[in-house]
Amino acid sequence: MKFKKWFEQLGPGTLVAAAFIGPGTVTVCTLAGVHFGMALLWALLLSTLATIALQEMTARLGILTQKGLAEVLRDTIQQPILKIMITFLILAAIVVGNASYEAGNISGGILGLETLLGVWIYDIGGIHFNMMSMVIGVIAFILLYIGNYKFLERALVGLVLLMSSSFVLAAILTKPNLFEIVKGAFLPKVPSGSLLTIVGLIGTTVVPYNLFLHASLVKEKWTSANELSIARKDTVISIGLGGLVSMSILIAAVAIPSNDITNAADLAESLTPVYGHFAKYFLGIGLFAAGITSAITAPLAAAYVANGCLGWKASLQSKRFRAVWIFILATGVLFAAIGFKPIEIIKFAQIANGILLPLIVGILLWIMNHKTLLGKYSNSKFKNAVGIVILIISIFLGVKSIIAVFGLL
Repeated sequence: MKFKKWFEQLGPGTLVAAAFIGPGTVTVCTLAGVHFGMALLWALLLSTLATIALQEMTARLGILTQKGLAEVLRDTIQQPILKIMITFLILAAIVVGNASYEAGNISGGILGLETLLGVWIYDIGGIHFNMMSMVIGVIAFILLYIGNYKFLERALVGLVLLMSSSFVLAAILTKPNLFEIVKGAFLPKVPSGSLLTIVGLIGTTVVPYNLFLHASLVKEKWTSANELSIARKDTVISIGLGGLVSMSILIAAVAIPSNDITNAADLAESLTPVYGHFAKYFLGIGLFAAGITSAITAPLAAAYVANGCLGWKASLQSKRFRAVWIFILATGVLFAAIGFKPIEIIKFAQIANGILLPLIVGILLWIMNHKTLLGKYSNSKFKNAVGIVILIISIFLGVKSIIAVFGLL
């Protein structure tokens, strides 16, 4: 009964964890483990704690105002030009960004399936077409089209638990050195050549669109200040579980005998000779679950953002809401199926996200201190101090990501 009650209380936070543990996170964590061993575990621990702090703020805001973050920004920012600029930046970073990243989410799910079932590529009119993208697209479409929040939540909670158990078991199979894990997590170290990897580890965990997604999701589940403690527990457990998954991927990657690794599918194949087929299957299932959960949450977040920015007041089942996520999902399925990578759009999205993260963290801190809006539930001094540290880190991350896009680093 205790497990059932605990399971039922999980919700929006798990969807946020599902969103940030996508194929990009899996790949960055894999490469961090391969090239730097346990030395960068601290970056994952730091980014997980930062994510918990930010997501708790957005969850509190969503429950108390019963509005999404984009809606709150529209209502709070009075200066017309500033409002237009921020709305454009949010739409560019989240809607355009998620459309360009969606192919990567689906491709990650495909890698997981191919690890388990082999390759399903067919030649149609001279174009190589990966049919597994259609499988993932159809599953994502059905879950989103049903338009029932509770059903979607249960499905994603199940997928996250599947993903979590898969990656954690894969890490356990490699019999890691516990002393090295503790040292890597609690003694920060920056090995030579690791700076961009650290930026990647933090950047794939502290994600701008999750702030918008979380604030919109909590109001689907909770409606009063009395439920804030449940929402806080959901956030801590779910994001903490997400951080554990990321660390497990890095730990499993440390065991690889070769440096010739580019993604988690390579990781699965490399672990097989040493740790048996179980390692391959655990990682394949985990990568599939990571891909499909992100393939669902990215279109969902884009639809919520468009809904809030454009003032639609639409529901999960409305035509406008569905039109946005169908566009994002269809674009991702098509690009993943033919192997097309919209590099310029992805670069544009990375720049927009690099600017958006510190901007949104700064505005969020400002809003969370609005006594007229939040009353006694506004930020404490401690939460503000934590928020300021995160803001400084997010500015550093944003600058580094923009510099990296222009090839200056």
